[in-house]
Amino acid sequence: MPVNLENSAVATELEKQNGNSNFYRPIVESFEEAPLHVMVFTYLGYGIGTLFGYLRDFLRNSGIEKCNAAVEREEQKDFVPLYQNFENFYIRNIYMRIRDNWNRPICSAPGAVFDVMERVTDDYNWTFRFTGRIIKDVINMGSYNFLGLAAKYDESMRTVKEVIETYGLGVGSTRQEMGTLDKHKELEDLVAKFLNVEAAMVFGMGFATNSMNIPALVGKGCLILSDELNHASLVLGARLSGATIRIFKHNNVQSLEKLLRDAVIYGQPRTRRAWRKILILVEGIYSMEGSIVHLPDIVALKKKYKAYLYMDEAHSIGSVGPTGRGVVEFFGLDPRDIDVYMGTFTKSFGAAGGYIAGRKDLVDYLRTHSHSAAYGTSMSPPVAEQIIRVMKLIMGLDGTTEGLQRVQQLAKNTRYFRQRLSKMGFIVYGNEESPVVPLLLYMPAKVAAFARHLLNRKIGVVVVGFPATPLAEARARFCVSAAHTQEMLDTVLEALDEMGDLLNLKYSRNRKSARPELYDEMSFELED
Repeated sequence: MPVNLENSAVATELEKQNGNSNFYRPIVESFEEAPLHVMVFTYLGYGIGTLFGYLRDFLRNSGIEKCNAAVEREEQKDFVPLYQNFENFYIRNIYMRIRDNWNRPICSAPGAVFDVMERVTDDYNWTFRFTGRIIKDVINMGSYNFLGLAAKYDESMRTVKEVIETYGLGVGSTRQEMGTLDKHKELEDLVAKFLNVEAAMVFGMGFATNSMNIPALVGKGCLILSDELNHASLVLGARLSGATIRIFKHNNVQSLEKLLRDAVIYGQPRTRRAWRKILILVEGIYSMEGSIVHLPDIVALKKKYKAYLYMDEAHSIGSVGPTGRGVVEFFGLDPRDIDVYMGTFTKSFGAAGGYIAGRKDLVDYLRTHSHSAAYGTSMSPPVAEQIIRVMKLIMGLDGTTEGLQRVQQLAKNTRYFRQRLSKMGFIVYGNEESPVVPLLLYMPAKVAAFARHLLNRKIGVVVVGFPATPLAEARARFCVSAAHTQEMLDTVLEALDEMGDLLNLKYSRNRKSARPELYDEMSFELED
């Protein structure tokens, strides 16, 4: 059932602080529970798979069945195990059965349609061989190509070609040595203008933008409050920082406020000294749930408790907001309310790398203290030019309205696709404005059948399961693009309708989920 948070107390308080009672945008999200029998059969399926897994492990250890997995050498049997059997049990006995649905090789640009290299296995998915056949014009429902700008070469990319001719492909140095180009400076100024902040710094890798910069901002004696569904790059950065980490329930303002209140009252464990810094880590759009951060509520809390807010807009920048400027524009907030902006250029911009933006003193600090700036290779010049080209397109600086039209088309396609799926009876997670659309499948056998059948119908999808999701919440994750035509979406929806009937996937009963409610177990700490 959709969850409408329009009248939340925190949002009302924030409205009073800003003197504006009309700016707050209602949040409509859905996290419907599966019927009981679906969960029973899901766990039963994993139980049966586990039993057969132990049987097959016994046969492998006895030499009756060949073991294709990595094992310890006989002469190292007295060493500390390099390959933990229990940790690899799931991979050996469950993942391998359906492994053909992942890592499919693509041999074209990831546009609205792409080409897939056909492969087969002769040993039950342990290895694959290519047949030489190319599956042409598969509808791409899995790539993060939100604005449809990750496409093969056309005349609009002429400036990228010119940059290659002038600068070459690589830089061969870090930003702190000889790797800062005029193109990087041009891009950073444009990013700051796009986000309406004082300054920005760009990095060559999106994942490293989080994992290598968070340790430069916080350390021992600091507290990180992290959403339980944050991306692995945020989790890694938090752990590398040495700060104390506490987890709050996903988008749960009550859970976050309790942690903030306790942090202010009790301070650090044992010493009870005040925390040096309190940093809240959130994402704009959560890539596995399709939900949008409840930003107005979180901004109100961070102001109330004098915390800092770090927001990862990897999926939301370019894809939400009237002009594609992310969740701050989506909610109509002041850009100064966010202390640290982070985003990547790998989704809406059809490129690579990431950025940190905000106040000038923050960016200047990172220029000298960021591990990525000191040790990471600079962004490739043609990649920087591609981002500049796309950002100017979105901002209308190219003299056209094509960028705005793409943003609007993405929003239109997103609403159409989500509404049709919901009407068909599927359980669909997330915000109604999010172009990331998770469709719940639950059972591992249905995950495999779903992806295989759709590929046979020339529809490419991403299916996701444990450990990227909870064990019983395997799903297909669709990414809607502005490049998708109505005909393409209707083709996909027709196939999904048939697949839903064939595999009995239409579980929706419009029951309210317990997910938005406050849980008893509030947090845990990760300390050295």
